[in-house]
Amino acid sequence: MTDYRKFNPIDDKLFSKMAEERDFCEEIIRVILGDPELKVIDHHPQEVITNLKGRSVQLDAVCRLSDGRILNVEVQTYGGEDHQRRVRYYGSVLTANRTPAGTAFQDVVNVCIIYIARFDIFGEGKSVYHIDRVVRETGDIVYNGMEEIYVNAEARDGSDVSELMQVFTEGAVYSTKFPVTSGLKRLYREGDEKMIRTLSDELREEGFRRGHEEGFAEGRAEGREVGREEGRAEGREVGREEGRAEGREVGREEGRAEGREVGREEGRAEGREETIRKLAEKMSLSEEELKAMLDA
Repeated sequence: MTDYRKFNPIDDKLFSKMAEERDFCEEIIRVILGDPELKVIDHHPQEVITNLKGRSVQLDAVCRLSDGRILNVEVQTYGGEDHQRRVRYYGSVLTANRTPAGTAFQDVVNVCIIYIARFDIFGEGKSVYHIDRVVRETGDIVYNGMEEIYVNAEARDGSDVSELMQVFTEGAVYSTKFPVTSGLKRLYREGDEKMIRTLSDELREEGFRRGHEEGFAEGRAEGREVGREEGRAEGREVGREEGRAEGREVGREEGRAEGREVGREEGRAEGREETIRKLAEKMSLSEEELKAMLDA
């Protein structure tokens, strides 16, 4: 079993272990995004995405949020590379991986990368850097579904993010403000193997309970929607059948009425013809001669 006592959450070995717990991912994402109501629906620590035609990646903690976004949390302690290009590549690979073939562009998944670095990537002393796409000519911020957020773990500005980063980087620092992060860190740094297994089991059970409740709620909502759709479809079909039946009945009634009227007209016409024939015989005239006299 790995000895975690020499690691902090900023280190990949401890972070990947703590990220196995959904509550940990949810807690740190809530703090960094400033959204205490945010929900992590599911998560995949150390997810490997294979690219058959290019570079494959292993992502630290991929999470699906309740608003539909796919978010990846990365921790980085090594400063000697192009971190922005790394984030760009991670975002593009994750987007492609989560977008099925044939998806309309307006339905391409929204992706967010949170990049937690032990050092200050931009050198401005901020605890968080949000990267926006800006139209140069107008200054307008435009959004294409991709977010980049860089966290400076060495900043100490009194913000919640800064306090969380102290827990991430300083071995002796814990905080009741971040109970899951602090609890898991203390457990792995100071607890024994039995304690770790017990808490892991409890967290898994709690995760299963939450997942079951959320899944049940989602399933019920989806079931209602499917039921409404099926009900509308069945209603339309029944309506068409009833409409056809009523239409046939109305058609028969109208046909009978029209038939009677036509019959009466034809009967009257035939009656007139018979009357003219008999009258012409009595008057020793042809039918044409009698009709000519009647029309004069």
